[in-house]
Amino acid sequence: MAEARPMWRFTGVDPSAAMLHLAKEVLSPYCDRVDLIKGKAEDLPSRTFDGATCLLTFHNLERHERLRALQEIRSRLNSGAPLVVVEHTAPEPDPERWMTLSSAFRDHETPDWTQARAAGRKMVERLTLLTPDQEEHLLREGGFVDAAMFYAALTFRGWVARAP
Repeated sequence: MAEARPMWRFTGVDPSAAMLHLAKEVLSPYCDRVDLIKGKAEDLPSRTFDGATCLLTFHNLERHERLRALQEIRSRLNSGAPLVVVEHTAPEPDPERWMTLSSAFRDHETPDWTQARAAGRKMVERLTLLTPDQEEHLLREGGFVDAAMFYAALTFRGWVARAP
């Protein structure tokens, strides 16, 4: 995004120092337009933003933490600002099957199905996986409107919603 939008400024927030370090390395050509903050959504500045993304994060948070993060993000967005969310979901009726498929197809060669089943099981145990309907409900509960899924591939789903 920084490369595609040279007039935009970016603020990134993450509780992981390691992730922030990686972001700093990757974004070094754009460092004059990027602020990185160690923390969570509630640690963002109280100013408002024109948009937000949350990529591959929410499935690591319990539902109540996810709702709070959505509410915090919403409180910092200008009216009409978009939020883009992409994460793992739990397609019904068998999330473990879908996580196994997702794990298997990340390999470019022939999948190791034993390894993929083990990874799928671990993902179901460790991640907070909601169904796509639950995800959309949570976006509305978090204060967003017009939530629409724009991307779906195996267990990955992407939504765009906007602040009212």
